[in-house]
Amino acid sequence: MARPLPGPDDDPRRGCAATRGADGRPLHAAALRFFWGPMDCGKSTMALQMNHNHARQGRRGLVTTRIDRSLGPQVTTRIGLAHAAIEVTDGLDLRDLVNDAWAEGVRVDYLICDEASFYDLEHVEQMADLVDNYDVDVYAFGLATDFRSCLFPAARRLFELADSVARIQVEVLCWCGREGLLNARVIDGRVVREGEQVVIGDTVDTADVRYQVLCRRHYRAGELGPRD
Repeated sequence: MARPLPGPDDDPRRGCAATRGADGRPLHAAALRFFWGPMDCGKSTMALQMNHNHARQGRRGLVTTRIDRSLGPQVTTRIGLAHAAIEVTDGLDLRDLVNDAWAEGVRVDYLICDEASFYDLEHVEQMADLVDNYDVDVYAFGLATDFRSCLFPAARRLFELADSVARIQVEVLCWCGREGLLNARVIDGRVVREGEQVVIGDTVDTADVRYQVLCRRHYRAGELGPRD
């Protein structure tokens, strides 16, 4: 895998084959970018918008996810947007996705990796390989910390390897009005500090396991705010 395979649209008659990829962008200009933020900040919405913007410019990409709130192979958002996606399983190699697509004559210029904090460490290494050895852009979106305020392993590795890391700027507020920073897990009306790192839940009050974004002060105090 030291050299990228030629893309299906590569054509030496295009003139700049030595310096340009199949999508016209300079070779070796690909990047691994990680966009992060707490729940409800619009990570999945931004992922779908990114995919839309690139596709409009003629680029071709794959959308992947892991443990989407819908529990299906799709990226969904709380504002009602949805897009079919490839479910990332333990044994899936992201490089194989690109190789398989190229083998079928489908060009791949970029990957959108939603819920990236739930990926395995190996998947993050594969993202870096796709950028460095395949000239495929990778845009990863996910949480930084879990319900214990500890970094997810994949998020930590993305912080270490990504060419750029950006916090999504859509502000999420704690119930007190301060900026929300941390994702609290709530069961039976109280903040819990122990349990599996990944447990599927939602932010709605009716969920058996729900999550609430809190400021640091109220996360540490376990205060969820007044209830009607």
